[in-house]
Amino acid sequence: METMVELDGLSKHFGPFVAVDGINLKVSKGEVLGFLGPNGAGKSTTMRMVAGFLTPTAGTAKVCGHDVASDPVQVKSLLGYMAEGSPSYEDMTVRAFLTFIAEVRGLSGQAAQARIEEVVTKIKLEDVIDRPIDVLSKGYKRRVGLAQAILHDPPVLILDEPTDGLDPNQKHHVRTLIEDMAAEKAIIVSTHILEEVEAVCTRAVIIGNGKLLADGTSEELLRNLPEHNAVHVVVAPEVASDAATKLQGATNVSDATQVTRDDGTTEIQCAPTNGADILVAVGAVLRDNSIPYSQLYKNRGDLDAVFRQITAGGSTDA
Repeated sequence: METMVELDGLSKHFGPFVAVDGINLKVSKGEVLGFLGPNGAGKSTTMRMVAGFLTPTAGTAKVCGHDVASDPVQVKSLLGYMAEGSPSYEDMTVRAFLTFIAEVRGLSGQAAQARIEEVVTKIKLEDVIDRPIDVLSKGYKRRVGLAQAILHDPPVLILDEPTDGLDPNQKHHVRTLIEDMAAEKAIIVSTHILEEVEAVCTRAVIIGNGKLLADGTSEELLRNLPEHNAVHVVVAPEVASDAATKLQGATNVSDATQVTRDDGTTEIQCAPTNGADILVAVGAVLRDNSIPYSQLYKNRGDLDAVFRQITAGGSTDA
């Protein structure tokens, strides 16, 4: 795949404080990368360096092969950036602001107006097109920020909290828009909303204290959890001990632990060896031994737990 964004040893120091510490990362065309980390982890600082708003202390950032430090104008022409808070000229109407952005991006005349109309329709800004930005809701301001980022149809997008302030319908719309654009672009999405990663991202990285801590698909990150692919069986207490003994012998089951539930039933938690998928093996033991059960399910785990596990230890402000 064609590499669109490449970070090599990217670092940023503010005096003695190290905000970003030697990040190496590649993002290819067709990828939607979730950029995750606790508050102060260095996410926004990293994106500001890629976008050319901060100069790296060390290392390099390249967009479509162009170095951000030595070729900043070309980089900015290839990149759309939706910053945190969607800064804009709030005394302008949405139409005037997007017309101004179009001119900055080298669009003019009929072509500019046609592109503005296309983007306004795509992001559903028709109802507020002639209103001043400062009277808009937070959700509409975020959508204006997204509109200016995609106006010149750049091959690389950096979106900082793109669904912040949006209602569920608006979030779904923006996520669908990102998915629709993804095939022809490299998109980096910084977010605190982990469901967003599973909804739209093909891959995720987690940073903490300025360092890259994890990199992989959602499924690959979930494999870090001890409970990933664990199978839970709920049985009556009178059969629990025998069931646990037999389940302990199932293929790739490393342990079968009994837990008494509030309703008096017993839950047997079957832990897999090396994250193996043991659902079929557990089901076979239950069937072959005629063990009655009321529930049987696999615990995939969730990204919140992965995030907490990987970033344990806290972070400093950045």
